[in-house]
Amino acid sequence: MSEYPPDVVAHHASGTWTAETIAAMVARNDPDRVAFIAPEGTFTWGEYDVLSSRLAQSYVDAGFAPGDRLAVLLTGGALTHVAYLAAQKAGLVTVGIGPRAGDAEIVHLLAKTGAVGLATRWSHRGRPGAEIAARCGAPRHVPLDLASLPAAGHPGPGLGADDLFFVNSTSGTTGLPKCVRQTMNNRKYFGPLAHAAGRFGPDEVFASVLPAPYGFGLWSAHVVPAMYGYPTVLTAEFDAAETLRLIEEHRVTVLCAVTAQFIMLLNSPAFATTDLSSLRVMFTGGERVPVERAREFEERTGCAVLQFYGSNEAGPLSVTTVDDPRTARLTTAGRPIPGARLRLLADGADVTAAGGPGQVAASGPGCTPGYLDDDAANAALFRPDGWLLTGDVATIDGGGYLSITGRIADFIIRGGHNVSALVVEEAVGGHPSVAQTAVVAVPDPVLGERVCAYVVTRDELTLDALRVHLDAAGVSKQNWPEYLVALPSLPLGTGGKVDKAALRADAARRFTA
Repeated sequence: MSEYPPDVVAHHASGTWTAETIAAMVARNDPDRVAFIAPEGTFTWGEYDVLSSRLAQSYVDAGFAPGDRLAVLLTGGALTHVAYLAAQKAGLVTVGIGPRAGDAEIVHLLAKTGAVGLATRWSHRGRPGAEIAARCGAPRHVPLDLASLPAAGHPGPGLGADDLFFVNSTSGTTGLPKCVRQTMNNRKYFGPLAHAAGRFGPDEVFASVLPAPYGFGLWSAHVVPAMYGYPTVLTAEFDAAETLRLIEEHRVTVLCAVTAQFIMLLNSPAFATTDLSSLRVMFTGGERVPVERAREFEERTGCAVLQFYGSNEAGPLSVTTVDDPRTARLTTAGRPIPGARLRLLADGADVTAAGGPGQVAASGPGCTPGYLDDDAANAALFRPDGWLLTGDVATIDGGGYLSITGRIADFIIRGGHNVSALVVEEAVGGHPSVAQTAVVAVPDPVLGERVCAYVVTRDELTLDALRVHLDAAGVSKQNWPEYLVALPSLPLGTGGKVDKAALRADAARRFTA
């Protein structure tokens, strides 16, 4: 308990946190009802429970010990959740790696977390899993194959609800990703909130088309469906036409997708001819939700577009609900969640009562215990009084609705993923032709923002040549620029720093209609 914020005892006393684990939730569901409709097939709750126990036994047989950290690199599907649950049953901590991570990111996460191995399918996105493990320096490769599991399952008891059970990464401003610690109770906190916001009934059908290791994907596919016994439709990787087909075929009622994904659904030619009448609710976010596209989605499907505002570190801080007026639902981040203990801070003073603007800070049940083995990052994340700082600037109106007005950190939010401008700058700056670089966001109608690199070069450099260099360096594709502009010099502001505001304005003029 000493690792957690000081109000942990209060979370348990109020019933916000409980001792129930994800494994216990899976085991109490009707074993004959469907848990996952996935690329590998359809799995019942009973099959999910048994397969995860058998995989847990294989971890034990392989010599892994309780407390070990096991990195898992998988595309979406049922195997992802079987692997996560098996680790929990064997007492292992899962290090979730995004399916599109480059080798440099994998190397960093393996080293930072002290992972004892890298678990993959035999082949991951066209590359042998063993080759990825060897190239990235994993202590061992753990091939995941449901067809070759021990006959008997591991009896547990496994990890508890307050134990560290998952480590996922988040974009940082100091270079490579930081590692965020998660407990089951942190992620379970979303369940009752989502249930109330969407007014869930007993027969909902979920579809989560998000990468599973990140916060949104974790609660929407791994935790909340298990909490309520809902079947969940999964995809290997997002494809708009395939997602639309699955929604129609399986009569999905609750869709979970980042903003860029639902815009891609709207833009798909199949959208007009697909029966989406089953949809009641779509949870979206991860970036600014464009009002007109959200309104269009509601009008064309009849479902309510909802969002949680929060972060991987802070958990849910505010939420829109089906009972909110459409204007509030689509133009704000909803009302603050009382238990999240949200505050607005400006120059160290609490300006919440005045409605801000101020930086959002929180201290509640969804907050991470902190970054893994990173004192400097934790000192920046938490104030001395234990309040977590989000880096977002917000206001609260007279109706109690929160609106995000800016960001303190230098991030580009592309398709729901936080891309650190500094990370891209460091990668681009590693090219021998680049003398100086600055990275900014370009507004985009589908992805929200795209990445533009301004460079001062020593000799001619094309975007294609730069991408060849980044690929060879193992830089994750999410950290590749999509636009490249060469200038004789970068503009400077009055303080002598690069004037990124001028570059953003220039990029908007160049690349947006």
